[in-house]
Amino acid sequence: MITPRVVREGARVTPLELFFDLVFVYAITQVTQLMAADASVHGVLRGLLLLAILWWCWCCYSWLGNRVRADDDGVRVVLFAAMAVMLVAAVAIPEAFDDLPGGLSGPLVFAACYVVVRVLHLVAYWRFSVGDVPLRRQLAVTLAPMLSGSVLLVVAAFTSGATQTALWVAALVVDYGGVLVTGVSGWRVHSAVHFAERYGLIVLIALGESIVAVGVGVADLPVSWPIMFGIGCGLVVAAALWWAYFDVDAPLAERVLHQAAGAKRAALARDAFTYLHLPMIAGIVLSALGLKKTMNYLAGADGHTASEHLHGVGPFALFGGVLLFVLGHLGFRLRNLGTVNAVRVVVAVVLVAETPVAPLLPAWGALLLLTVTCVGWIAVEAVRHGQVRGEVRAEQH
Repeated sequence: MITPRVVREGARVTPLELFFDLVFVYAITQVTQLMAADASVHGVLRGLLLLAILWWCWCCYSWLGNRVRADDDGVRVVLFAAMAVMLVAAVAIPEAFDDLPGGLSGPLVFAACYVVVRVLHLVAYWRFSVGDVPLRRQLAVTLAPMLSGSVLLVVAAFTSGATQTALWVAALVVDYGGVLVTGVSGWRVHSAVHFAERYGLIVLIALGESIVAVGVGVADLPVSWPIMFGIGCGLVVAAALWWAYFDVDAPLAERVLHQAAGAKRAALARDAFTYLHLPMIAGIVLSALGLKKTMNYLAGADGHTASEHLHGVGPFALFGGVLLFVLGHLGFRLRNLGTVNAVRVVVAVVLVAETPVAPLLPAWGALLLLTVTCVGWIAVEAVRHGQVRGEVRAEQH
């Protein structure tokens, strides 16, 4: 077997990495469905914990793909194996906390899949880092929090209720915190454009889920004016989030990452992408949940009507999801550029004020309010940052 090539500066995302992401498309859909089925505070919390676990697995392989070419033979085998295990984990998501009658233990299957994916990643990283002593030292240090978090997740599979949820939280704190505490002295970002593009594509995948949520909510119902209204508003909200990420900040973040070097570049990649993209992804998924619930009202499903007020977590997911995305993006920009986008601070304050108002409005009114807010936000930024946008476009061409 040919030794995989080390990624060089300027390398881009490979088709195999896009293929690998398809498993996570399904997994994210499963998480949204799980939260929709149990639209309680506890249910949404569990959904977000699942998302954080899936995100951590995906991030591990995004770093591996920036070390060695994902389309080389040895790496292909690893990615295909990880895909198979992650697909099983995605299928087990509805049972990740509460086992269904018959078959294997869902919580244990999910936990075992997580352990296998993480161990496979570390073994592959070790195998493909021959001669890189600092990297191997870093991998050895990372083993401790990974194993500790995995043990907590397996133990959680034998518990239930609040204890189980607490163990999941502890597992994530240990795993996420361990990587933060152990530093970045051995990590390398070999291609800034590959790394930034990789995370941009996963944002697109999450946005795709929000669009799917709009359609899935009314798939079996006849088309009506309220449904067409909801489709239009849902697409505008998703487009606003796309615009906010890709218009200026994503190209600038790639430039800053490219200009950094060594440990500084690795720390920037870890903080701005691996950590600060999670609240953005979680925000998109929450807004997808809110859109899905709202579309049920607009379509008249389950006895609801478009003029009925949104109940439960629906309105809070709808507005809170966009709010979480904005807050994550503020952190992303602050870590990359060292600046705060004043417009988005105002947008965050407006969303905070609108969230408790949303349940008091009819379903169509709440969705319209969010849509108008998003349109106003993007319109102000397009005018306010016109010069910067022109400079970014000039650099790209």
